[in-house]
Amino acid sequence: MIPATISRLDAIWMMLEAMDGVWEWLPAGKGGYCGVVAVVSLNLPFPFKKERKEGGFPNSLPPPLSFFPKFPPPLAGFHFSDHPIGKSNPSKRTMFGFDSCCRDTDGELYNLLPEEPKPFFLPSPLPQWPQGQDFATGRINLGELEVAMVKDFELISSYTPKKSKTGGITFYKPVSIPDGFLTFGHYCQLTDQQLRGYVLVARDVGNAETGSLPALKSPLGYELAWNSGAIYVWQPSPPDGYRALGFVVTDDGSEPDVEAVRCVRDDLTENCQVDDVILETTSFRVWNTKACKTGMFCKGVTVGTFFCTTDSDSGDELDICCLRNVSPGLEAMPNMEQIEALIDHYGPTVYFHPDEIYLPSSVPWFFNNGALLFRKGKSDGISIDPAGSILPQGGKNDGEFWMNLPEDDNELSFVKHGNLESAELYVHVKPALGGTFTDIAMWIFCPFNGPVTFTVELINLNIEMNRVGEHVGDWEHFTLRISNFDGELWSVYFSEHSGGEWVDASNVEFITGNKPIVYSSKCGHASFPNAGTYIQGSSKFGIGVKNDVAKSDRFIDSSKRYRIIAAEYLGGGVVAEPDWLQYMREWGPTVLYDGRSELEKIISHLPFLIRLTVETLIDLFPVELYGEEGPTGPKEKDNWYGDERC
Repeated sequence: MIPATISRLDAIWMMLEAMDGVWEWLPAGKGGYCGVVAVVSLNLPFPFKKERKEGGFPNSLPPPLSFFPKFPPPLAGFHFSDHPIGKSNPSKRTMFGFDSCCRDTDGELYNLLPEEPKPFFLPSPLPQWPQGQDFATGRINLGELEVAMVKDFELISSYTPKKSKTGGITFYKPVSIPDGFLTFGHYCQLTDQQLRGYVLVARDVGNAETGSLPALKSPLGYELAWNSGAIYVWQPSPPDGYRALGFVVTDDGSEPDVEAVRCVRDDLTENCQVDDVILETTSFRVWNTKACKTGMFCKGVTVGTFFCTTDSDSGDELDICCLRNVSPGLEAMPNMEQIEALIDHYGPTVYFHPDEIYLPSSVPWFFNNGALLFRKGKSDGISIDPAGSILPQGGKNDGEFWMNLPEDDNELSFVKHGNLESAELYVHVKPALGGTFTDIAMWIFCPFNGPVTFTVELINLNIEMNRVGEHVGDWEHFTLRISNFDGELWSVYFSEHSGGEWVDASNVEFITGNKPIVYSSKCGHASFPNAGTYIQGSSKFGIGVKNDVAKSDRFIDSSKRYRIIAAEYLGGGVVAEPDWLQYMREWGPTVLYDGRSELEKIISHLPFLIRLTVETLIDLFPVELYGEEGPTGPKEKDNWYGDERC
């Protein structure tokens, strides 16, 4: 009990002083006080600032806290905040100009009242897509479950450890959930990024007459997976035969209601693995997740929740999972009319470097202008018809056949430089993430790939490596990943030689409307999201193979110049695959370089310290330095049926 002789203000000071273990004392520097600022979850209905002089409390409340006597007498359960938890108001981030901070049990700081990230929206509204099947209807049938995508969130809390490699994170609760749908868990992302994510919600549409167990069940309870002293992350405990798909986050230590989320029957799930790191500290790590098996025939459906652990190793198999699409069809995939509308709306513009001399062409132009087919054991090549019908079909790359440039020097030089006017994008449309997304892979063909340039940025050294990196028949691509719930562009994959990266739509450069820009690197034709210089090797030291990309008057608008060459899910006869697509052998001869020897000659002339650094990093350089097998066509690439390589 608080004695009646103690004023209400002094009683509050005493209560807060008794809770000193959870406060972070910061200089206030206002009103003559050398004091502190503090906020605590006690349910106080208005903002609260605490200041004290050295050696005691202030005798009176400095303005603007003169409203304090208006507070009701009961203090138990007060919440000192200017907004309800989960209802962050960016315009009220400070307490009368003071930062609101708290300290967790590890002594690490986080913001109680962070500025809530603004959601990302594409530059232009989505059009009305052509109707047909279940594409862009907002719902997707996975067999016994119908799922919807939720992109509206309510902020729960943020956490910023002192030694995080990735910055702070913010936890969100999905809101605006359709009637009858249930959640699997909460969402998490980096605090300093635009709000950009989703979680799937579901309802049971299975046939109850079969006598099988329901598709969804409430958890038995929760286990506390981690807490900061002010943020609590809970893992649902599923009933036997069910699995949890996410975590629940609260701002107090009370266990969540078992009705907050649902677990899924085991046979309707797939195993997960960790994907991108969201937060990494010595004691706590958070990731996005993805299905262990990905590709156009795989059934795993990512639900947008996160995985976290306090263990040093996440393990091969996680305690959470994703959904499995057990529907026999792919009703949410776009039909041909919808595919054409998507390409018309999102088709990127591909820019080639101003100094590019090895431009793309169409495949028929390449054949028409003297490309030859060679066979092992025979010295003479044969001409190829525009459709590629004489090329060997199917099988595998057994080294028996390859293409090459014309033997006449003038014709060879002409073909090497390509023909931009004839160039077009070759489109492969395929299911992704269990049919909840569509991947539109856009392939571009260049008759010739130019030499690589070696760079040491510290001494402004750039050396074109003669023939190293050169090869005939260069296939590169980029991929648009589009949500089948509403037709929104979600991310773009940029193929960069032997690998590449997915870039979220919020980080993509747009040329007009919702059409991204793709930059093609000089000589090598790798794809990048922004203009500049990219280094294969060590970008930290600025040493490696240089990829220059920039805008120029040489470009292709893929929304206008494309040809759909495959969409297997549509069934036979819908898309006529060209004959040349079935050619599984090499589009150029195997070339061997002594690139390492040439590089070592360059290294020998470098300053001593730089030479040591280059020698240490040489194994990071691309394989093109050592030789190049004749590249194969799109259908022979791993990502034709599988997921993109990152």
